[in-house]
Amino acid sequence: MVKKKATSRPLAELLGTRIAELRKSRQWTQAQLAERVEVEPETISRFERGATVPSLHTLETLAQVLHASIGDLLVKSSSVPDDQAMRISAWLSELSPDDRTLVMDVVKRLCDRLS
Repeated sequence: MVKKKATSRPLAELLGTRIAELRKSRQWTQAQLAERVEVEPETISRFERGATVPSLHTLETLAQVLHASIGDLLVKSSSVPDDQAMRISAWLSELSPDDRTLVMDVVKRLCDRLS
């Protein structure tokens, strides 16, 4: 369920910006995110523009799908390292737990060796 702006415009715009940042860090289209959240692509577009805000249920679903907390969706953050970390996190989230552990071990060893 989508509700019209019940909050201040700046908050709706911030939320929309964060949804777009997290979506783009995963290299997903609005349609791909919409499919995962089970809403129409136009709904994602309206969220990202700050034209509407999601219901609490949809906000929780967005956070889960984007592997973020609701707080992450409401806090301004757009530095390059954070975007890179989100992209890496998205890649890791697609792996099985065993593969994720393997990749983390390899990355740690590589970082230890390079430092």
